[in-house]
Amino acid sequence: LAIPAFLHAPMSIEAMNAGKHVYVEKPFAMNRIESESMIASSKENDVRLMVGHLLQYHPIFLTIRELVESGELNTLRYICSNRLSFGKIRSEEDVIWSFAPHDISMILSLTGQVPETVRTESSCILQPNIADTATVHMKFNSTLKAHISISWLHPYKEQKLVVVGKDAMVVFDDMRPWN
Repeated sequence: LAIPAFLHAPMSIEAMNAGKHVYVEKPFAMNRIESESMIASSKENDVRLMVGHLLQYHPIFLTIRELVESGELNTLRYICSNRLSFGKIRSEEDVIWSFAPHDISMILSLTGQVPETVRTESSCILQPNIADTATVHMKFNSTLKAHISISWLHPYKEQKLVVVGKDAMVVFDDMRPWN
């Protein structure tokens, strides 16, 4: 489903109740209650419910994941992701729900861990109650930390993932052309 975010839950549930598998764009839902309802509907109707984490299949990200899994970077120490642009201002979801799912998905895939703590700082600049800029801080263990900077009020587009290991680091700049 590629529809406005506030329709993701009701339309997904309607499709699953009709016996259809559902692939929904992010944000998956607008809140936890909607998410849990969607998952319950998937189980009750014995259908697949999938969310669009497209960067998991990007050739460069796959290479980074191979480098991490092979131990070439050694122990991961820090992951930094910037997803910045002067983009479309949303009225239903904030920048965290709109931009951060890609980065969170990649970080969780690379670490293979659930963070011990997550802290978010955000600012509602153009509209009340809808964050336009935010930083997400994740602490995984005593040596591994990650942070995500997201904004749709940045004058220059930047989509960059930096993965720092004990012995090496790798940078995925999604704005550069790749062969």
